[in-house]
Order: sequence, then structure tokens, then C-alpha cells
Amino acid sequence: MAETYFAITVSHDGEALGVPKFLQKAEARELGPGALEFTIDVAEIEPKSFTKKLIEDLGDGFDVCVMPAIAREKSLLICDMDSTVIGQECIDELADFADLKDRVSAITERAMRGELDFEEALTERVALLKGLSEDKLERCFEEKITLNPGIRTLTATMTKRGATCLLVSGGFTFFTSRVAAEAGFSENYANTLLFNGAELSGEVGRPILGRQAKLDRLNEAVERLGLNVKDVLAMGDGANDLAMIEAAGLGVGFHPHPVLAEAANAVIRGPSLAAALYFQGIPKADWVEID
Repeated sequence: MAETYFAITVSHDGEALGVPKFLQKAEARELGPGALEFTIDVAEIEPKSFTKKLIEDLGDGFDVCVMPAIAREKSLLICDMDSTVIGQECIDELADFADLKDRVSAITERAMRGELDFEEALTERVALLKGLSEDKLERCFEEKITLNPGIRTLTATMTKRGATCLLVSGGFTFFTSRVAAEAGFSENYANTLLFNGAELSGEVGRPILGRQAKLDRLNEAVERLGLNVKDVLAMGDGANDLAMIEAAGLGVGFHPHPVLAEAANAVIRGPSLAAALYFQGIPKADWVEID
């Protein structure tokens, strides 16, 4: 019995239309500028293999996603923060105020590639920030942290359509609370930086929120909201996001490290996180456009 799938192609320039040679006769719908949806009725399909075939056909200028019709639009959005919702790694930017950015960034990069134990890497980096004053954290947020394009449109549109939006991070609550408010997330979870007076103590609160804790937050939200994991859209960029990306009905990597790109259902290498709305079949005419 044939099952319906949708193949979505989204151009990075927002103009070109990606029509794969082998789908030229398929039913197509334009979702927005540079975004097409193809309906595929087949007895059997392996989405990741089909996605690779699309990428090979279209080239590097397009993001693609292959989704079954069942549970296509998601009811829970769960996002990583650093280098996903925002364009920076907060701990690296904090280290800049201690003249240690290069040293800390090198550890962060290895951790995100999955080469280091996350908890050990986080503990080591936080220890290097001992003595940094609280006002430097405020300056860091105000001067260095920026939202990535499309995130507010993504959260606003999904919220309007009844979804719940969660921000989960291996970073710090000092930043997630502020970013969640600006980006449109109703809940945020992260690690806690500990202070000695008005200065960082060089320690982080326990237990540390890492890969497993992100998955736990996903499962807790699914149970609380009466959903299925198929109803979840998870987005991240590094090894710390692997578990929730693999568990979600739609796991999307945003400019991801190779280890995450391999595991994700789809990858966004274009400029906007709002491409994930196209992946769910939501046309631009129905978006709540904010950014």
C-alpha cells in the first residue's frame, strides 16, 4: 500500500526553485519564495537515502527535507541555544572578557564535535572563568549575543498554531532566561553558574545538563503535553544535541557539526531557522513573520 511523503526543497537565496530531475512529474506546491513541496506516493521509501539523492541532484544551494504525511506538523519545538538559536557560544564570549577566548573556544569546538566528554569540558572551561564579575556577564549578553535569523518567526508561528516551544542548553540560565524571552520560548532549561559574591566561583551547579538531560526534557514535555515523540521538532548543532535530535519525529541540524548532520533528518545550511516551517508544510502566507 502506497504511503504519502513530502519532499521539500528550500533555496538559500530565497529565489531559485529546486526541481530535482527525478521529481519533475511529481505534484508540486510552492510554499514560498524559493520553497517547493513535492508529493510522493510510494510503497516504501528510506527518507535519509532519498534526502541524499535530492542533495546530489540539486547541489549545495538548497536545504531539503523528506517527511511522511503522518504527524507532519509538530506540536513541540525543542531547541539548543548556542550556535542554534543564537549565533555565538556564550562561554566563548564570556572567556573573551578574561582574555581566554582562543583557549576556551578550542575546547568548545572539540566538545561540539564529540571529541571530549561534555561534562568534563564544561567544568574545565567554567573553572577558567573564576573571578569574572557579574557585570561582565551583563555586558556579554548586551554586546555580543545575537539571535539567529528566523527564530522569532519560527516560535511565533508554531505558538500561534498551538505548539509549545522549549529552549534547552548545555550553557547557562543567565543567558537562556534572557534569550528565551527575546526569542519567544515559553520554557528554558540550562546549567547554573555559581557565584562567590559578585564574581564567578569557577564552578557550575550540579547536576550538569548535557546530552541525556536534553533528551529527558524532551520526554518529560512529551508526557506532560500528552504527545508522541513523532510530534516533536528538535533543533541543534553539536554532539550534545544528538540524543534529542535522534529521538524527535523531525530532528534538524542548523549549520551542524558533521556528527550531528549525519544523525539529523534534515539540515539547514541556509540563513534562516524559519526553513523548519517549510519542512512542516506551513506556507509562508501562514507565518507570523517577525524576523
